[in-house]
Amino acid sequence: MQPEKLIYMANQIATFFKSQPGDDGAERIASHLRDFWDPSMRAHLCELAKHDSAALDENVRKAVELLN
Repeated sequence: MQPEKLIYMANQIATFFKSQPGDDGAERIASHLRDFWDPSMRAHLCELAKHDSAALDENVRKAVELLN
């Protein structure tokens, strides 16, 4: 999958969880990624976060740390 698409999808998940009550968005994002994303997609996102984290929502960056 194209890096831009993964980043877009991850940021969409972050946007959704921002609309939900609570301050555990990063944990919820990490849980969603574990439950619904293929392991190769998660690995690719983690790799992208190492090199292009500025494109990721802050909570996605935190979620990636929780995945590792």
